[in-house]
Amino acid sequence: MFNDVNQKVGTIATEVGKTPQQWNSSVFSIIENLSNSVIVPIAGLIITFVLCYELISMIIDKNNMHDVDTFMFFKYFFKACVAVLIVSNTFNLIMAVFDVGQHIVSNSAGVIAGNTNINISSALTNLRPTLEAMGTGELFLLMLETALVSLCMKILSVCITVVIFGRMIEIYLYSSVGAIPFATMANREWGQVGSNYLRGLVALAFQGFFIMVCVGIYAALVNSFTATSDIHSTIFSIAAYTVVLCFTLFKTGSISKSIFNAH
Repeated sequence: MFNDVNQKVGTIATEVGKTPQQWNSSVFSIIENLSNSVIVPIAGLIITFVLCYELISMIIDKNNMHDVDTFMFFKYFFKACVAVLIVSNTFNLIMAVFDVGQHIVSNSAGVIAGNTNINISSALTNLRPTLEAMGTGELFLLMLETALVSLCMKILSVCITVVIFGRMIEIYLYSSVGAIPFATMANREWGQVGSNYLRGLVALAFQGFFIMVCVGIYAALVNSFTATSDIHSTIFSIAAYTVVLCFTLFKTGSISKSIFNAH
């Protein structure tokens, strides 16, 4: 009944620890080509607009060039060069963020140790005398109960896959348009778009760490589990652990974004 969940939970650390290029090289290549050939030219137009807006604002702030300061031109050209450099290397900067996230996840995998598999065989050995003492009707009710929980566990295993795959797809979507929000960072007003995007990237990178923490808590709960003579309580206790794991995995994205103030 718990094989699907055991298998999915066992592969979480492996899947979360992969960088975008390691997870699927074909998708990564598509996203990189889209970013460089489609999004970067648009980002160039946005940089042009933002820098013109910045120049006009600077002229107005300096009393229509009556209060001329040589340093302001140096600052303007420096800002323009940095903006162009950031947009030109957007994809490398984004991958650097996720490389840091992958390093954190790899280190946490070494700290968070424990077996995440639910040992059902030993539990069934302890419950065998209780099962033999049951009547036919009670055994039939237990069979229906087990079938229902088994279906729920299969659904939960699919939900775990959705969380892991959904995070990676979200990473690819973020990476594909990164040049556009980065192009706005040259201006103080428009720069909020770029800074919020950067906070979202960091939140996605750290979501993998929070997923690892959830898996570590789940491993601790499973390892401390002891089967009781009440079979119904045992089945639903183990199912509750998996439900809690699935629920917390879904919450990791919003928790990470709230911590880094990304929206």
